[in-house]
Amino acid sequence: MTKPRVLISDTMSSLAAAHFESVGVEVVQSAKLSPTELAATIQDFDGLAMRSSTKVTAELLQHAKRLKVVGRAGIGVDNIDVPACTAAGVVVMNTPFGNAITTAEHAMAMMLALARHIPQANQSTQEGKWEKSRFMGMELTGKMLGIIGSGNIGSIVAGKALGYGLKVQAYDPFLTMERADTLGIKKVELDELLSSSDIVSLHVPKTPETANIIDATAINKMKKGSLLINCARGGLVDELALKVGLESGHIKGAALDVFEKEPATDNPLFGLPNIICTPHLGASTVEAQEKVAVQVAEQMAEYLLNNAITNALNAPNLTADEARKLGPYLQLAQRLGSFVGQLTTDPLKAVTITYGGEAKDVNTKPLTTQVLQSVLSRHSSTVNSVNAHELASQRNIDVIEAVNEGKDEYQCRISVKVKTESVEREIAGTLIRNRPRVIDVKGIALESELGPHMLYITNEDTPGVVGDIGSTAGTQGINIANLHLGRREAGSEAIALLEVDDEVQETQLELLRNLKGITDVRYLHFPPTD
Repeated sequence: MTKPRVLISDTMSSLAAAHFESVGVEVVQSAKLSPTELAATIQDFDGLAMRSSTKVTAELLQHAKRLKVVGRAGIGVDNIDVPACTAAGVVVMNTPFGNAITTAEHAMAMMLALARHIPQANQSTQEGKWEKSRFMGMELTGKMLGIIGSGNIGSIVAGKALGYGLKVQAYDPFLTMERADTLGIKKVELDELLSSSDIVSLHVPKTPETANIIDATAINKMKKGSLLINCARGGLVDELALKVGLESGHIKGAALDVFEKEPATDNPLFGLPNIICTPHLGASTVEAQEKVAVQVAEQMAEYLLNNAITNALNAPNLTADEARKLGPYLQLAQRLGSFVGQLTTDPLKAVTITYGGEAKDVNTKPLTTQVLQSVLSRHSSTVNSVNAHELASQRNIDVIEAVNEGKDEYQCRISVKVKTESVEREIAGTLIRNRPRVIDVKGIALESELGPHMLYITNEDTPGVVGDIGSTAGTQGINIANLHLGRREAGSEAIALLEVDDEVQETQLELLRNLKGITDVRYLHFPPTD
């Protein structure tokens, strides 16, 4: 088996390369490649490990036909075109927890430095001045800290701030009252936070909803004389509006580690006496960089070697243990999706996957994705587990996941129903000794494994049809390995599933279709999955 190959394209702790090599992943380190050099190099790699310097664009992905995963050693993915990666079927992972403590500590350091004018006082003192009265500070104990975003980093900041004696309130649409009580903080709406906080600290990602969340309107709502801290992402603060607020004195001081344009070698806020600026140092500690390097290597290696997905932004998470446990279910999902996909040539309107028995108690998200991927594979040569849902959305295909709580004669059941403009088609399957087996087609019960080469025949339930099929197959050199029959009721519609030894040609299929009582004959191919 060929080893997967990973390119590390930014400067990163040597622990990342060491981990890749220790688990059998070939790694090449080549930092500071130009975009042209990276495009020429990336075609030979299955994975790309990076930090913030490398840019993953739609143009780059056109050269990365072998690429399966991009791993960001850090939390921010502003330098990765995630939708383009999804369309290309490339998993995007980050490491949201590796630098959380370090970033939270930097926010606290900025808060203390801002409250006590430490950078300005340091510069003044080293210039030979002794301006004690000029740098009158603000005591933090008893002050109200307003945190916008109470996720991982925001929660850590809250805990540390409480230790300093601050009171803490937070605005976060996803924060529950129970979680707020656990953290020892108050849950408030944004306007209340802005108007009643002595210090406001940002801890949200940059999204369409959070871009410029601190604009001129928000600044005017902030408590007069308050402090603002942003160690999250550039673009959360309208920098020109903040400049006006700082110059007017409405905002007493601000501390920024991130900027709308980085590297920030020039900025309208630079030179103001009441601002502290640092060059995106939130994650810049030895400990944090080692942690995120190891984490991204672990995550990427697990995906490339074991199909485990952790901290993915565009695919369902799946641990290695889950991947092993789900292996038979994934095979069943693949078989069922492929079955209906090969039978369905018209544009799809909807795909419904229903889980029953033990199947409903496992992680069904990867199973749904596998069904969808297999259904769409007839209609797209580029579909995979990453872009299946995106392709379905682009084609206006409704994807519905349902659960059947009723009792079933089988230990587990997965049912797949597809709907087109003119037809609905449904198939169900189960696992018997961990092997996929079809148990129902169009409401007709029959049990059959699906070998590599299958014939699907619909016919009238009349005497002699099965014999004619067998004799015609024999004269055409089609060797039948297994035959499984089912019918709706005596004399009505019937189905035959035949496992044969080799691919059946269209001319052979036409001869079978012309037999009396035959409604349709299809050749189905199911590549081995073991």
